[in-house]
Amino acid sequence: MRIGIFGGTFDPPHLGHLILAAEAQYQLELDRLLFVLTPDPPHKQGQRITALDDRLDLIQAAIAHDSRFQLSRVDIHRPGPHYSVDTVRFLQEQYPSADLFFLMGGDSLRDLPTWYHPVEFIKACNGIGVMHRPDEEIDLSELEQVIPGITAKVIFIKAPLLEIASSQLRDRIREGRPYHYYLPDEVSEIIDQRGLYRK
Repeated sequence: MRIGIFGGTFDPPHLGHLILAAEAQYQLELDRLLFVLTPDPPHKQGQRITALDDRLDLIQAAIAHDSRFQLSRVDIHRPGPHYSVDTVRFLQEQYPSADLFFLMGGDSLRDLPTWYHPVEFIKACNGIGVMHRPDEEIDLSELEQVIPGITAKVIFIKAPLLEIASSQLRDRIREGRPYHYYLPDEVSEIIDQRGLYRK
């Protein structure tokens, strides 16, 4: 089995997330793609993040119509901060016979040397699916010097360039600007019903 790992705070999950997930699933020939909801991201310490229960409902609503997508609670049932290397190791225990492909953006790939235990992280993954923007330049040979073995693990994923970010959507909702068409209908409904992201 080939399993993708798509981690994030998903605050809120939007169409860009789903399109990237679908392209990764297709291009990497994944049998399953796990949306790993991160309750306590190390790089967002001190930032305001929507309540975990609300984000759980939002992501479940977003992925409900695709049987290949699944919510993983691997980071929810253990104390934070949550580092990717630990997440992958826990998933290895859950799926001992699976090949695990961690999904990330090109900016995360460039920043990988600053991650917690990057060499161990790379070794734990069978592959790294990188959602690559056409205008990004990534020097794998330079990364290879810092993180040996990374070149053999990286697989670039081609996807439409969508300028949608959760932070921008939170701003739109707070400011009363249009936002519904950036989100799955089910996600918009929950946001409206609960008054999320308002002032």
